[in-house]
Amino acid sequence: MSDLKKMYKTIMDDDFPDEMTITFGGHKLVYKKRAWKISDEKTGELIEKGLRYGENPDQQAALYELVNGNLVLGDCQFIEPANGLVSSITEEDMIQAGKHPGKTNLTDLDNALNILKYLSDRPAATIMKHNNPCGAAYGETVAEAYDRANMADRIAAFGGCLVVNRAMNKAAAEMVSNNYLEVVAAPDFEEGVVDILARRKNLRIVRIRKISLLEKYRSFRFVDFKSLMDGGIIVQQSPLNRIKTKDDFLPAKTLYKGKEYAIERQPTSREFGDMLFGWNVEQGITSNSVIYVKDGVTVGIGTGEQDRVGVAEIAVFKAYTKYSDALCYQRYGVPYKTFELEVSAGKREKEALEEIDVETKKNKGGLIGATMVSDAFFPFRDGVDVGLKEGVTAIVQPGGSERDFEAIGACNQSKPKVTMVFTGQRAFKH
Repeated sequence: MSDLKKMYKTIMDDDFPDEMTITFGGHKLVYKKRAWKISDEKTGELIEKGLRYGENPDQQAALYELVNGNLVLGDCQFIEPANGLVSSITEEDMIQAGKHPGKTNLTDLDNALNILKYLSDRPAATIMKHNNPCGAAYGETVAEAYDRANMADRIAAFGGCLVVNRAMNKAAAEMVSNNYLEVVAAPDFEEGVVDILARRKNLRIVRIRKISLLEKYRSFRFVDFKSLMDGGIIVQQSPLNRIKTKDDFLPAKTLYKGKEYAIERQPTSREFGDMLFGWNVEQGITSNSVIYVKDGVTVGIGTGEQDRVGVAEIAVFKAYTKYSDALCYQRYGVPYKTFELEVSAGKREKEALEEIDVETKKNKGGLIGATMVSDAFFPFRDGVDVGLKEGVTAIVQPGGSERDFEAIGACNQSKPKVTMVFTGQRAFKH
């Protein structure tokens, strides 16, 4: 056991070169390995080290920043140097290295920025885990955005990566310091905030100054690499989100056997707001996914499932689970599972737990009035029916299925009627 614990504390050396050059036809891209000075755990001497390790402690890893080269292929000009975010974190920006960052810490941070670049109009927070959001939320303040994102899934947020798009203030920092997180990142930290966060010595505290400029990254393309087990590589352009405002959504309508089917109820302004929020958050979620959002916060997130009805059901299950946990924590200061164990041990009243269960069921895990968002079309209406059963009032999906008419019909037949829009694009992320 002691050796296993030591494994996770190890900072692995890597044999990757200091510089890497990739040639695309006549174009050359030059990358420089990023490293930071850290204090040696044994000697206290400052040493220069890159990533802690890869996805697992026995995998070497390195972070590279694009420093030279301008790739233009066809009519697509890819992102140029001097636009680094995570890849350009300096020693000054690494305010507290904590346990020193590994590959998963930085890829979570990167994907959080990938979501937040669409949420720049007001304070927002996202907490990442395993490269997917546990919770994402808007707020009137940074503290409120963090609290809403955290309460969306307190369970998964444990050990997560928090990124906010406004300067971290003391109110938010005090709330954050009560939880265990691996990474906290912000465009800046107000006076006294770092001292509060640094109470947790292993926390990575990172400043990403360009968070305030994230909006411009919406239109940047980068080359996306996927290495195959046989040594081959698949390259693709990064995606662009075509939905910028509510006017970019398409009417949910289709033609089937000469008959037109169209959605009968148009979205309200509140629903349009959640449609935009949900589709933007969807850009950073691993496919196959269905999520539910309500009033600018995620309610249930289902991801990585092989069938669409299954992932819609998983998101419902998670919504109920997180809702009951939030109720329990707010009322009794302990997680639902802890309360459940204490009831079994005779330390708590069973009736109190039953009240939480009844309230959760009555409110359908907070899904009543929520918007359902799917990263791909519904091949059958059964996926849509999962959301309708839980009381969603709006649905966002790409459209394009042979059976769109069934999904549209299900919404029109619902009482009250449910609205739906198409995005005209898929949002798969493998």
